[in-house]
Amino acid sequence: MSDKELLKDAMRVLKETSRTFYIPITFLQKELKTAVATAYLMMRAIDEIEDSEHPLVTSDLKHTILMEVSSLLKELDFNEQKYFEIIKPVQEYMPEVTLRLADWIALLPTGSEKIVKDATSEMAEGMGKWAKNDFRVRTKDDLDEYTYYVAGLVGVMLSELWEWNAGVKTDRELAIGYGRGLQLVNILRNQEEDYRERGVSFVPEGWTRNDLFLYAEENLEKGDLYIKDIHKRSILLFCRLPLALAHKTLKSLKEGKEKMSREEVEKTVEEIQAD
Repeated sequence: MSDKELLKDAMRVLKETSRTFYIPITFLQKELKTAVATAYLMMRAIDEIEDSEHPLVTSDLKHTILMEVSSLLKELDFNEQKYFEIIKPVQEYMPEVTLRLADWIALLPTGSEKIVKDATSEMAEGMGKWAKNDFRVRTKDDLDEYTYYVAGLVGVMLSELWEWNAGVKTDRELAIGYGRGLQLVNILRNQEEDYRERGVSFVPEGWTRNDLFLYAEENLEKGDLYIKDIHKRSILLFCRLPLALAHKTLKSLKEGKEKMSREEVEKTVEEIQAD
């Protein structure tokens, strides 16, 4: 498969895996679009291991695999054969996006490889630690750490990619807040489902749902400040859409609705593109 065909196939998998991120990624230009799309697929590959609910994929097994994958990603050249040896105990339970990690790495544009691989390695290590801990969030510090590993570091990685590709400099702490804010909206939206289906709660002890709303709002405000440093239109569009959707979803959740309607999502996309 040629690089062009592989990229087309990667965008297919991206669209099937997450329409939410597929749309803003299409706003980006050429190399940056490829780098961010590939980064998303790599991180989703890791996330599928951490998120597996198959009874044979235990917390200890997730920890072992994710730690080994993290180490593998730190190597200069990614060894696909070694990767399949690592994931062999869970391979039959994994989706396409996880099985094709080597393909996504092969697509990384020159100059972006270390940025994306290092971030994915750090995410795998963090997820491995949290899997071993059975995702027990007891304090605000726990919540800060968990949301950093699954989302805040994505914000930092994106900031590094903006600077690498377009010379756009952004505040890294605000980048973490941007990622955290998006993640908190997901946690709030899936709070009951996570507890019912996985027995997992990301709510610190003594916190109410309103405390989570406040935490989400604080971090989304950091996201609002984060994008003020971005003056390249394509990157700004990419960042504004998930942020706008998060703000509106949070508003819907506070009003007691489960989520935004498809019509509201489509209207938001149109508003962002027209602005």
